[in-house]
Amino acid sequence: MLQRMKRFITSFALWDLLTGMKVTGKYFWKKKFTIQYPEEKTPVSPRFRGVHALRRYPNGEERCIACKLCEAVCPALAISIDSEERADGTRRTTKYEIDMFKCIYCGFCEEACPVDSIVLTNMSDYHIEDRGENIFTKEKLLAIGDKFESQIAKDREDDSGFR
Repeated sequence: MLQRMKRFITSFALWDLLTGMKVTGKYFWKKKFTIQYPEEKTPVSPRFRGVHALRRYPNGEERCIACKLCEAVCPALAISIDSEERADGTRRTTKYEIDMFKCIYCGFCEEACPVDSIVLTNMSDYHIEDRGENIFTKEKLLAIGDKFESQIAKDREDDSGFR
């Protein structure tokens, strides 16, 4: 009976509302930690895996030798590669596509590549406006690699002790 009476009085006095207002009041005067996104960036871990990129050798030739290990190791089956043999006897890709909707950013493709051709950059903010832009083609991946090559090389140099 006493328990019922106590519950009735606390519900009548809106005790839960007052408790919630106490929590709100406690945080109302503290310094806010909101980040203004486009102008300010949050710190990114060195292990972060972002958008894929294809790298080139310093002479401008693409690194990918069409071994198709990245395609074989991809658990989401997001990578598709076609290749052909060139006049000098080496293989190169004619089609290299990654479906970014399927990709789970596991990094297996990066680990499987024997020539360090496919890498995951630390670029986290990209968007897709039109249908079909989720398929990153060889040209788009090479352009991303060219744009971020200095950062990729720096990251590879920093990680060299861990590989």
